[in-house]
Amino acid sequence: MSKKDDIRKFLVARRANITLAEAGLPDFGDERRVPGLRREEAAQLAGVSVDYYTRLERGNIHGASESVLNAIARALHLTDVEREHLLDLARLTPSAADRRTKTTAAAGVRPSVQRVLDNLAMPAVVYNARQDLVASNLLGRALFSLHFDSDRPNMARFIFLDSRAKDYYADWPLACSLTAAMLRYEAGRAPLNAEITELIGELATRSLQFRKDWADQDVHEHRTGQKAYAHPEVGTMDLTYDVFEMPGEPGLSIATFTPDEGSESADRLILLASWAATQEFDSTMISPDS
Repeated sequence: MSKKDDIRKFLVARRANITLAEAGLPDFGDERRVPGLRREEAAQLAGVSVDYYTRLERGNIHGASESVLNAIARALHLTDVEREHLLDLARLTPSAADRRTKTTAAAGVRPSVQRVLDNLAMPAVVYNARQDLVASNLLGRALFSLHFDSDRPNMARFIFLDSRAKDYYADWPLACSLTAAMLRYEAGRAPLNAEITELIGELATRSLQFRKDWADQDVHEHRTGQKAYAHPEVGTMDLTYDVFEMPGEPGLSIATFTPDEGSESADRLILLASWAATQEFDSTMISPDS
């Protein structure tokens, strides 16, 4: 799909999500053929002409000023992540994310980073923009043991293509939706990244669920939140995840997973550690493409 198509579908989907009440416009009860705002209403809220807004929504966005794009973002009630995605789609020059090479993932992590992981008292994994699992500590390997069954451990592939994912993720539909939204966000940041494009194509070919979630045009940046994992050995754990970028390793992030103190999930995490100690895990990951 071309960038022009991406822009068109994204803006149309976001416009369809806004009601007259949310936009602060009067509802005269007239019949509407499409959900959400009409183009002229979106143009009015953004302070641009209908012709100009129509041109932008058709994907002819290059040359639009940042102030105009920000006005459209406000009119469509875009989140900060969605606004950033719109600016990414409008960008003409390659971003830093585009210039990252596959050697970033292939090199794994430095020994010093692995030592940091190994000294954390909670599950931790390192992953890249394509959601390849690049490294982990022992608890991280245990928590995501099903993912690591693959010779190319990748969170998106597991969620959409592995039948065990529906049992492992307590809210599998939400995991699917967020994963597709994260990939769309990363694809917008790095439209020339062939590895991300190839993964999206693979998932679209092999997963009906991915095609449905991808069509929603949602974008999401993984930073912090809660997820419930139904681990086959210790049961369900409600964990808070936090994601930290690695300035010394462009393109890689560390995700940690912690339970509330004194919770049943904390007790189960202790059981997970005991189980992990009996397994012959290699916490140092190799390249997903090796």
